[in-house]
Amino acid sequence: MSLLIARAPFASDPEASRGRLVPEPVSRTRNAFARDRDRIIHCTAFRRLKGKTQVFVAHEGDHYRTRLTHSLEVAQIARSLAHALRLDTDLAETVALAHDLGHPPFGHAGEDELQAQMEPWGGFDHNVQTFRVVNRLEERYPAFDGLNLSWETLEGVVKHNGPVAHLLDRPSWRAIADHAADTNPAWDLELAGFASLEAQCAAIADDIAYNNHDVDDGIQAGLFTLADLADVPLIGPVLHQVRGDWPHLNPRMTRMESVRRMIGVMVDDVLAETERRLLAGNIASPDDVRSAGRTLVQFSDAMMADLGVLRAFLFQRMYRHYRVNRTRSHARRILAEMFQLFMAEPEVMPTEWATKAATDDLHRRARAVCDYIAGMTDRYAVQEHRKLFSLDVALDL
Repeated sequence: MSLLIARAPFASDPEASRGRLVPEPVSRTRNAFARDRDRIIHCTAFRRLKGKTQVFVAHEGDHYRTRLTHSLEVAQIARSLAHALRLDTDLAETVALAHDLGHPPFGHAGEDELQAQMEPWGGFDHNVQTFRVVNRLEERYPAFDGLNLSWETLEGVVKHNGPVAHLLDRPSWRAIADHAADTNPAWDLELAGFASLEAQCAAIADDIAYNNHDVDDGIQAGLFTLADLADVPLIGPVLHQVRGDWPHLNPRMTRMESVRRMIGVMVDDVLAETERRLLAGNIASPDDVRSAGRTLVQFSDAMMADLGVLRAFLFQRMYRHYRVNRTRSHARRILAEMFQLFMAEPEVMPTEWATKAATDDLHRRARAVCDYIAGMTDRYAVQEHRKLFSLDVALDL
């Protein structure tokens, strides 16, 4: 029995890709999207994700998710969704692996602080930073800056959460606007339209992954317990089912089995709702997807309501727990102090970055400083701050 499944007519086709901004010979062993995936996996920014966290800081425990493990979980879910919907699994996986490349150290606290520091100089947004990473900051190839990804992958990186044309008046999105203005007409990313179904799979896989692993990590961190979740929609009913099936299961296995089942419930809901929307919209091609006027890979209304309650619980009990608030406060002070020092004294940065920041144009200097800090891992940021602000550490250099 063959395991091959015919590609759906609305799926992206690597053989019909719009190509790369800098033309390259076709790979003998990989299609365009698989080649993009491999370039992302091998790039420096992807490796650094192992030292970047989302809620906790890297030194707080080895079992909490990092941006790297999160990206791998997102890629697995995105690929599963794409396979079930008969889409291109390589493209879905590629966009998923790339989606967090622009995140700075210390999760959302780091992003908030870089935005505050960069407000006079064009702002900061992790999605735009991801675009900068894959389009400019990665320096691995002699023929071009960045990774020279295919049009479809770059579109997915920029638009996986939906159209972005309405964001282009924000200073932080200037890099996207400049790209749209400077590139050739055939490479217009069509920022007012929706991305491919594969990119939409990556976006909703991100939601599925982080809601589930935040439940898992929050329990492991002792911020709340399984008992606290008993009346929370979505996770509560799953917990009840697990206990009914396995009444003597220990708490660790109960947690793990509940998270596994919750992922399955959310995936099944997405598949059912997406198939309903594809049928209702008479979607028959990738162009139909981009002009559909709404996201097609989506949760049902009932699931969205349940997720809203779960997210409110996590916000109150986890994201704003006093222990997490202390970490956020410390992280923001580290980045603020380094940013201000580098702006005043760029010569104390490593030579490569000091050269980029050595300009009287404060906008260009700030962007170089921001790029340097955004690329740091949590641990490197802590160590760099100590070297810069602790005399005892500085004397040991």
